[in-house]
Amino acid sequence: MDTRTILVDLKAELNRINQAIAALESLDSTATAAPTSAARAVPKKRGLTPAGRKRLSAMMKARWAARRKQAAKPAPRKASVRRTMSAAARKKIAEAQRKRWAARNAEALQKKGN
Repeated sequence: MDTRTILVDLKAELNRINQAIAALESLDSTATAAPTSAARAVPKKRGLTPAGRKRLSAMMKARWAARRKQAAKPAPRKASVRRTMSAAARKKIAEAQRKRWAARNAEALQKKGN
């Protein structure tokens, strides 16, 4: 078979299919019709009923009243414990510090002398 004859046959078949599609679409107009504006509309958001709004308001007022009541109470303070160092411990620390200073000063004098 020649390629030209194959092309002619395929084009004829395509024309017949297009005519059949057009005939079916004309019978069923909903297939080609654009969706209506009602179908495209954004769904309405649900709101609270007046009774529900009143109930929520009462709950929130009670919650905030409890918070204010809690804030009005002074928070319990922790007893601060002041720690003091014993005289013996203070003497021991001071003696160790003097030794460090003496060692540093001796080292500095040694470097100066060299």
